[in-house]
Amino acid sequence: MNFVCPKCRGALTLERGVARCSLGHAYDRAKAGYFNFLLNSSGGTHGDNREMVEARRAFLDTGAYFPLAKKVSELARLYISGTRALDIGCGEGYYTDVIGREISNVGAKVSAFDISKDAVKYAARRNKSLELAVASAYKMPTADKSFDLAVNMFSPLAQDEVYRTLKPGGIFILAVPGEEHLFGLKQAAYKNPYKNRLADTHLDGFELIRTERISYNLDLNSQADIQALFMMTPYAYRTPADDKKRVLSLQCLRTEADFVIFVYKRV
Repeated sequence: MNFVCPKCRGALTLERGVARCSLGHAYDRAKAGYFNFLLNSSGGTHGDNREMVEARRAFLDTGAYFPLAKKVSELARLYISGTRALDIGCGEGYYTDVIGREISNVGAKVSAFDISKDAVKYAARRNKSLELAVASAYKMPTADKSFDLAVNMFSPLAQDEVYRTLKPGGIFILAVPGEEHLFGLKQAAYKNPYKNRLADTHLDGFELIRTERISYNLDLNSQADIQALFMMTPYAYRTPADDKKRVLSLQCLRTEADFVIFVYKRV
């Protein structure tokens, strides 16, 4: 296994559906095909609830964000120099699946985890060949300097854990919303919509070696697609009831897809 024991970080041996370390810590594989490595002391939250996960799955399956998935998978294949990749905060597995299929062409395999059990269950259904776990990004079930590449698609960034997990010279791909991302949706929801603000690109211990931006318009002509997009975002829980009702009743919407991808090398 590419994952290690979350309690002692010892190597795990898999036998008859049970992952066990040399100290006797044992973890059963769920029927869906994942391991639960989330400890009470892991910190963080319990991640997206089922409603958000189902909305994200429905929207991503329309292919609206496929240009982003394709670009990240191509970058992963281009830069990976070994066989072990990690998707941090994989959600319901849409990007994980695309990345995994792409890097398999160069003999690499992706492992993935998310703090939401509901999300990981969907990821297991999407691609049964993935090594999946429920775990926290702030206490990754990974050995030091064990992965050649790591990917973070809009998930919380635990920089120290990423640094610990990657091999020297390993690659970290970070995707974040661009300034214009979903501005049309915000205009439909808020009287005073705001643009996203990009954070400082500096990461201690990493060298920024490449930046990519992907921007295009999204024309949504289905109420179901608009509802899925809105419900998969934090706006669904921050928007006043009347404004939320108005957005969910829309029959068409033009908004922006705007992503920035940073490629870092661990130094």
